[in-house]
Amino acid sequence: MLLVTTLVTCHLSLVTAEIKDHVVAFVDNSAITLSELEETYAKTLKVTRGVTKDEVLNTMVNRLLLLREAKKIRLESPSEDEMLREYIDLKIRPFIKIKEEELVDFYEKHISDFHGSEFESMREEIENYLIENKLNQRLKVHINELRGKVYIKIQLRN
Repeated sequence: MLLVTTLVTCHLSLVTAEIKDHVVAFVDNSAITLSELEETYAKTLKVTRGVTKDEVLNTMVNRLLLLREAKKIRLESPSEDEMLREYIDLKIRPFIKIKEEELVDFYEKHISDFHGSEFESMREEIENYLIENKLNQRLKVHINELRGKVYIKIQLRN
């Protein structure tokens, strides 16, 4: 009798419990839940002030798309972050080339920022900056292409 009462009580408490988690985004057959968004948002806020939940959710969707692509080409890494780096290094970075004249142009346009440092001493820093800039541009294009190939539904309630 005690077992029946316990089972009925547990069942009733489950039935009357408020559903606190719901799906905030679908990416094809994958879902991102509110609790996942809240957790990621809290972590992101610690390092990026002023970021919105919409921005974090879109970043989560982009990350999901890139990870899917990485898995399609059978990349394996101990962490998702490493897998993303590996994917970007394989699929995006090789196509980025910086010409010598781009380096010189950048140096000349921003010479006051270098506080009298000679071009050669700043060359590597300028090149790294321009590479990262182009990498981000190409990555945005790539993500937009991926977004165009999948079903995405955002249903975040503000």
